[in-house]
Amino acid sequence: MKEQRPNTGDTDNLESIKLMKGNEAIAHAAIRYGADGYFGYPITPQSEILETLMAEKPWETTGMIVVQAESEVAAINMVYGGAGTGKRCMTSSSSPGISLKQEGISYIAGADLPCLIVNVMRGGPGLGTIQPSQADYFQTVKGGGHGDYRLITLAPSSVQEMADFVALGFDLAFKYNNPAMILADGIVGQLMEKVTLPPFRRRKTDDEIRAESPWAATGKPASRQPNIITSLELDPVVMENKNIRFQEKYRRIEENEVRYETCLCDDAEYLLVAFGSPARICQKAIETARQEGLKIGLLRPITLWPFPSEAIATLAKRMKGILTVELNAGQMVEDVRLAVGDRVPVEHFGRLGGIVFTPDEIVKAVKEKLL
Repeated sequence: MKEQRPNTGDTDNLESIKLMKGNEAIAHAAIRYGADGYFGYPITPQSEILETLMAEKPWETTGMIVVQAESEVAAINMVYGGAGTGKRCMTSSSSPGISLKQEGISYIAGADLPCLIVNVMRGGPGLGTIQPSQADYFQTVKGGGHGDYRLITLAPSSVQEMADFVALGFDLAFKYNNPAMILADGIVGQLMEKVTLPPFRRRKTDDEIRAESPWAATGKPASRQPNIITSLELDPVVMENKNIRFQEKYRRIEENEVRYETCLCDDAEYLLVAFGSPARICQKAIETARQEGLKIGLLRPITLWPFPSEAIATLAKRMKGILTVELNAGQMVEDVRLAVGDRVPVEHFGRLGGIVFTPDEIVKAVKEKLL
């Protein structure tokens, strides 16, 4: 039964436990968060986000607008426009679609605007495959569009985190006036698990938006000058100062927003580093390895940017070797090597083309690459 919630009144603290896909959890969490608008375009394996939003019809209950745009380029520019008015706007896509959005994402970052972007990754390059991948790591954490900018990047490994990271992503985006991305692989998007949905939040009123986001284009009162939302600056000195300010903001994010979790690292001699669904597979691999007397631990980055470099560097001091486990040809491994330096060997293990490795393959890779 569809839940009816008005746009006014106190926050409803009722928590709802349901069985659903990760993509569906994103949609329900966005409605419950009080998001103002979603603008997207269907592409496997994330289409259930748009489909669920259309089925729930939140414009009739919370007032959230849902639009299937004519293209990915149109969708991200609709987000740009909505974000410029201080609204909580989001989009979602999968790898080729995110590539099409890169110019708009760079514009949003360059205009100091908050928004939420969801990428449920599939294999590439090109159109590739609809099967799961993690090959968009470079594109996301290094800034896939032009210019020196960063995306706050959250990497869920469960359906529960798919739901939880909607609120976290929006909150971080508005805390720093910066786009945030939920970077999930196709396994997590299609995985079905029990999830506790967050309570309903009331959408912000226009007066609240004006008070909380004085930079927003909400109509000019007589008391201030016009707010101009743009990423363009023709004076190179002004543009350099703007970029310097961005870099200072990114340093604050790196100081305050690193998130990760560890598993069985206290006595570990070897460390696995993995995010998303591979981190779940690594947990079984660790169990198997320890039965064989091989002491392995796991560090799972939750924020891919900012990256938990300091935590990895600290653990590396007492490890004999580190293996990154990724559904790609080796991308996060570069950031792990930068964190570790020459302290211990750092190797990579992955599968390509949408093939998912097994726990036994991970244990075998540890033995072959690190022992």
